[in-house]
Amino acid sequence: MNITVAEQIHRTITIAIKDRLDVVTAPQLKAEVERLLEEGVTEFVIDLADTPFMDSAGMAVLVTLLRRCRMKGGNVKLVWPHAEPVQRTLTLTRFDQVFEILGR
Repeated sequence: MNITVAEQIHRTITIAIKDRLDVVTAPQLKAEVERLLEEGVTEFVIDLADTPFMDSAGMAVLVTLLRRCRMKGGNVKLVWPHAEPVQRTLTLTRFDQVFEILGR
């Protein structure tokens, strides 16, 4: 009998953003995801449930993260925000169709 056993371990990191994701805070998120990417993480859940505001700087971090993860066979999922301005931003930019959305 020929048996092959392979264990697949996929590390998924959840990052919950409780404050604004804007030009002031986006560099901090970018630095954190860069560190995690260097450690080999390619599966992320970005929890926007309690994010009150997001601007283009925050969106740029998310789309760059998605691109880099997909290049390595990973993915980025977003938790749907409670704040209507962030919902509108995701809808108008069609991020809600680009990213897999959880909790919508």
